[in-house]
Amino acid sequence: MKLSRRAFLMALGLGSAGLVGVRLGLPRWLAARPVRSIEELPDEARALVAAAFADVRADRVVDLHVHALGLGGESSGCWVNPRFRSHWHPVQRLVFELYLGAAGVRDDASADRAYVERLLALQRAANPAGRLLLLAFDAWVGEDGVEDRSASMFVVPDEHVCALARAHPELLACASVHPYRPDALERLERARAAGAVAVKWLPNAQNIDPAAQRCRPFYRRLAELGLPLLVHTGDERAVWNAAGAELGNPQRLEPALEEGATVVALHCASLGECADRTRGGARRSAFELFVELLARAPGPGRLFGEISAVTLLNRGAKPLEVLLERTDLHERLLDGSDYPLVALDPLTSLGQLERRGFLDPADRTPLRAVFEANPLLFDFVLKRRLRLVRPEGARAFRPEVFETARLFDKLSGR
Repeated sequence: MKLSRRAFLMALGLGSAGLVGVRLGLPRWLAARPVRSIEELPDEARALVAAAFADVRADRVVDLHVHALGLGGESSGCWVNPRFRSHWHPVQRLVFELYLGAAGVRDDASADRAYVERLLALQRAANPAGRLLLLAFDAWVGEDGVEDRSASMFVVPDEHVCALARAHPELLACASVHPYRPDALERLERARAAGAVAVKWLPNAQNIDPAAQRCRPFYRRLAELGLPLLVHTGDERAVWNAAGAELGNPQRLEPALEEGATVVALHCASLGECADRTRGGARRSAFELFVELLARAPGPGRLFGEISAVTLLNRGAKPLEVLLERTDLHERLLDGSDYPLVALDPLTSLGQLERRGFLDPADRTPLRAVFEANPLLFDFVLKRRLRLVRPEGARAFRPEVFETARLFDKLSGR
């Protein structure tokens, strides 16, 4: 059937109105709810929280994956690519507004302060004895060592997260230093002197090849300083302008391990495929490559896997099944939330986890109550409730997976 010009324009208008409606309405619908204390939860939900902490030392819990966000107000130095605030890029604007809404930010003028205030409120209500590792985020940097803001989604300076950590005992600072910068080692030294206890890279979105020879001096200095390197592994879907999964190939971490660095593979490479560098470039699951590397990690360095995002809707069942099944790997696994992503309601499906056999149906309603009160606490309690039922008994993440302060024991001399 031929579509008339009038009908086409009417359909286009309705579609545009629908997009505008989604952009205006969805962030409000998914906006953060007020933080509620554990005491305000229903009895069943309080029981799940108590069980989650029963055999975990609360003061040894450090959430290793908490993003710092800001719009640059109040001299924070934070920066967001203008296209994410532009009406000419409605989809990208919607994505960024969803992040801000889930994090409780409602006013651009006070966004930087509001983000931190809500984050602290969530942590104090969830586990006042524990701490959060707050992540800086460096810009996209070219092969010539020059940063390109036009290719970057956002920037969070090391100075910002270090200042917040000095001001709030609930926070630890994680720097983000691009190794291609001519002054990378000097920046690393400054961040350490300012109080940073780790360094974070997202190679896919920052243009970092962890296997590049030029990164080896950086790895050696990390090892000397005792600073762990947190590296996103696998595909990247949350950050704009990502380069696909290849720069997140866990096999590219081998030079860091050879130089003696402690490396944390974020997400355990649980999404996407990469070229197997040991088998002629054959495409394989990034997660399989991570598990193999964990078993044969070369050099004097130490490799860990971090389990944020493994419960999200876009992950397959296999990574979570293997991570629960392989209790022999648990001493090498560490927990993180990936906040504020965990505060976005649709990204975690309790129903899907139940259907896949990872969650007791009786836990769904009380877990939902925990999410509505405190999504940061929800992520911790959910992972503590995950089970893999086997004839010989149920498998679950061991308590040590959540006692993540052990990552920093070398830095503190413990």
